Amino acid sequence: MTETMTIALLGQPNSGKSTFYNALTGSHQHVGNWPGKTVERSIGTFRHGGRAYTVVDLPGTYSLAANSEEEIVTRDYIASGEADLVCILTDASQLERSLFMLADFAGMRVPAVLMLNMMDVAKGQGKTIDAQAIGKSLGIPVLPFVAADKKGYADFYALLERAEKERRMLNAEALTSLYEKEFGEIYKTVTALLPEGGISVYEPSWLFAKLAEKDAAAERMVEDAAGQEKFSAIRKELGRVENGASRTGNCKFQWIDGILSRHVGGGKGGAQLGKFDRLAVSRRGGKWLAAGIILLSLMVSMVFALPLMGLGGMLPLLADPISAWLLNIGTAPMLVSLLCDGLWTAFSFTVMMCGFVFGTTFVFGFLEEIGYMARISYVFDGTMRKLGLHGKAVMPFLVSFGCNIGGATGARVLDTWGQRMAAISMSWVVPCGSTWGVVGLVASVFFGPGAAVVVFLLFAVSVLHLRLTARVFGKRLLSESDRTGLIMELPPYHKPRWGSLLRTSLGKMWSAFERAIRIVSVAFIIMWVLSYTADGNLSDSLLYRIGNFIEPMTMWFGLRWQTFIAWLASMMGKEGSLGVLAAVFNNSSVLHAVAHAETANSVSVGESLAAALTKPEALAFLFAFYFNMPCLMTLSATAHETRSLKWTLRVAGYYILVSLLLAAIAYHVGCLIF
Repeated sequence: MTETMTIALLGQPNSGKSTFYNALTGSHQHVGNWPGKTVERSIGTFRHGGRAYTVVDLPGTYSLAANSEEEIVTRDYIASGEADLVCILTDASQLERSLFMLADFAGMRVPAVLMLNMMDVAKGQGKTIDAQAIGKSLGIPVLPFVAADKKGYADFYALLERAEKERRMLNAEALTSLYEKEFGEIYKTVTALLPEGGISVYEPSWLFAKLAEKDAAAERMVEDAAGQEKFSAIRKELGRVENGASRTGNCKFQWIDGILSRHVGGGKGGAQLGKFDRLAVSRRGGKWLAAGIILLSLMVSMVFALPLMGLGGMLPLLADPISAWLLNIGTAPMLVSLLCDGLWTAFSFTVMMCGFVFGTTFVFGFLEEIGYMARISYVFDGTMRKLGLHGKAVMPFLVSFGCNIGGATGARVLDTWGQRMAAISMSWVVPCGSTWGVVGLVASVFFGPGAAVVVFLLFAVSVLHLRLTARVFGKRLLSESDRTGLIMELPPYHKPRWGSLLRTSLGKMWSAFERAIRIVSVAFIIMWVLSYTADGNLSDSLLYRIGNFIEPMTMWFGLRWQTFIAWLASMMGKEGSLGVLAAVFNNSSVLHAVAHAETANSVSVGESLAAALTKPEALAFLFAFYFNMPCLMTLSATAHETRSLKWTLRVAGYYILVSLLLAAIAYHVGCLIF
């Protein structure tokens, strides 16, 4: 018995795998990349009964084909033998679909257990599942389970001890017989040419299925193991097979149907289309219903965000008392300014932004938990396909209307790295809720009743921007398989697990805070260095000198040095731009103004802007601000979710460049109009 047992979690997306992983490992997790891949690698640990366990959360995939990096990583890891046990999670309420992963696993000689998750939902559908009989049929332990309910984990721990002692492999004889019946002499000839006993952990039947499916990785493996002569004979024999992938898929579903017909009774598979669902998935009404629910959800998410946003807004009020106390005990004024104006402001700002993360994660997580997000994905599938994505990609776009940080983390629902990176890169076009405060103020001050036309123009350009972004990044990030439409079975509605939802939302918020505080602090320290003066007069600062030096260049984009600095500040957080505008046009402390941006006097800021800028310059700032990259916390979240700093910086550079080009166009056109 080894000192540490390694468990691999295998399952399709939405099988409850992540819920199970988080419940087992808690805060004892490490996230990185698989060697040489952009695919996320999640490894956690836990202890039970004095024993240490390592848990590897494999990427959620629908099969073990080799059509994406996620599938290749998953298959290679299982075959490597690093895991002592593979836990295959399935959705008990949708076994016909979710058992396909088990069918694709059949034929791999690796110790395994089958976990029938979401048994509470299956029982609510009236289903009866004979887990013991399924276990006898498959030859491996089968556990009815509810991953969101930690009270039932004692059965899982007992299963672990049993599985480690018995090390039972999945019995694939019934599936093998179906392959043999379907392909006849071709099956016998090909398996006879394969190495006796298969290759590595792969049985001959598994290898045959993958060869019939034209799996390139399996073909290379067989060619290396069998030799060129035998492989040529195998390829010739398989040349007689037509629609191999479809036929092996039919065999797998026949095998699944055989299990279900014998051991599952009652209930009806999938979601039942009641009156609400008929509207929810209808072509016309479905989108309007979704739009209404999304709008309501965004408003509710702000309610949940308010406590933390309020705390973040109140923290700057403590800066003056803390500053006074530090000065009284003899602390150097420069150090006091760094601590109170720089680092304390960064901390306050990050706390406030985390309110957005918690609110959007909790509310949209609720929609996902009860099963409604799947309906939204379904009705928006056609729209998303125009961008090269599928329906589930709508999640990052929707959440970004509240907060782009949540939009980045919302891309987790997508199946491949390319889809996630592409969806995030496009969702940055969506203006977050904080954007509108600045846009509304500047547009109304300079354009009065014409502000509505300016806002409409921003929306229209957003659509063109989105199309351009889809073309620029879609070609590099999305393969042909990524561009297929959404194939899914609508999950049944069920009650949310409030405790699990709250823990997940708080966990994501804390994770966002930990990542962002470092980046935001560095940015604020740089701003402090540039703007600090002993007398608090901005005109004596390094920022003022640099600003005046670069203004001849920034004016080509229609940006005075003050609006250029405000544009830069919008990368730290959209709210901060209003404070910066107030500071630079009133010759006061920049970071102090950022900290108190929420309470900035809009009338005073508006008057300062009206006195200092022309209409073309105001229009240029609006375009530069509106189309700039989102905040640094979104940048951090994107790098974390995609595990690719290179691609994150590429997307950021693209948005920065486009925003300046659009500002230049708006300015020069504005000069002709006004």
